[in-house]
Amino acid sequence: MEFKVSKEFIHQLEELINKKNDSELEVLLNDLHHADIAEILDELDFDEATYIFKVLDSDKTAEILLELEEDLRENILSRLSPKEIAEELDELETNDAADIIAELSQEIKAEVISEILDVEHAKDIVDLLRYDENTAGGLMGKELVKVNENWNVLTCVKEMRIQAENVSRVHSIYVVDDENRLKGRLSLKDLLTSSTKTQIGEVYIRKLNFVNVDTEDVEVARIMQKYDLEAIPVVDELGRLVGRITIDDIVDVIKEEADKDYQLAAGITQDVESNDSVYELTKARLPWLLIGMVIEIVASFVLKGNEATFQKYSTLIIFVPLLSATAGNIGVQASAIVVQGLANGTLKDFSRAYFTKEITVSMISGSIISLLLLCYHSIMYQQYLVGFAISISMIVVILFAATLGTLVPLFLNKNKIDPAIATGPFITTTNDVFGIMLYFGVANLILGF
Repeated sequence: MEFKVSKEFIHQLEELINKKNDSELEVLLNDLHHADIAEILDELDFDEATYIFKVLDSDKTAEILLELEEDLRENILSRLSPKEIAEELDELETNDAADIIAELSQEIKAEVISEILDVEHAKDIVDLLRYDENTAGGLMGKELVKVNENWNVLTCVKEMRIQAENVSRVHSIYVVDDENRLKGRLSLKDLLTSSTKTQIGEVYIRKLNFVNVDTEDVEVARIMQKYDLEAIPVVDELGRLVGRITIDDIVDVIKEEADKDYQLAAGITQDVESNDSVYELTKARLPWLLIGMVIEIVASFVLKGNEATFQKYSTLIIFVPLLSATAGNIGVQASAIVVQGLANGTLKDFSRAYFTKEITVSMISGSIISLLLLCYHSIMYQQYLVGFAISISMIVVILFAATLGTLVPLFLNKNKIDPAIATGPFITTTNDVFGIMLYFGVANLILGF
């Protein structure tokens, strides 16, 4: 059952902190999951959170560190000595420890590394720090189980027992040669059913998914999602096994990418969170608002240029908001499906079949909307030719919006620009200008004005 932080629980904690009752604090918190404790600490002020953090054992607090909000984690780390931070990192897997160290200043970073008792652990962390955080090298951990293809089953089992002591979860057993080059993976079933004298080279599986240290994190996520992998090995330029990436790290990547795309779709140009400063939030949100303002000013000039038309046919101007909203919705719907297809790999480039399908869907939707609009206009205003002009204009604008919504994300993706930007203000504001131009252009043509 999921733990819920209540005001009563927080009040109880604050009382124990004020009384410096460490033993009861430990009893109260020790049975909770580290993610729940992190949520509790986020509800407390910095001093209280730091006090609890120092009361709990390192094997608990190390995992809590990873779950904390960035500001709170930074504040707590600033109140710990390099030795205390090193004690926390000793309890973490190498990739998680590297993520924590990467947030420290250069001076503190060197001191912390020097305080890590496990020299091999420290070397692995330093090795991981040289990779870009958005690559497989920046995601991978060094903890894994590997066996040599020249070993027999008996030797393999003995070595695996030693290696498994430093690995929290054994997802796969990787097979390497004498140069540590990745050759394949070993099935646990094959290991258990083979003779102890059987060479590993005779039973391991050669077909194996792997990624290079420089592979982008989103590509790693795509591969693991496609093949339903719990872990994937990472190799260097020479094909040597250097680490593995587990599914929990990929879930974080997928979440971050989804958050970024959601913000881009809303017209937010930088990665921000709700607890960022007013300045950071304004800086991230203002650019598209300004661009939108400029585009809408252009739209106003288009309206002004058709002033004579809607003075004679006044109902034309009444349906401009409907036109803008409908075209915007159609464009966003079309672009959202394309962006989704690009993200999950079902759509890689321009497809004539897909484009035809999207235009057909938009044509059917536009025809239904336009027919209803024609009926409404005819009943309300009895201006049948004007109603016909509005309806045909609506179909043309909807087809344009669908075309724009389909092609723009593909164009952006081809030019290495995040296509998610096309699912928000870019499409809606662009549709406003060109939609109004098409609307009055078609209406003028039909009405002979």
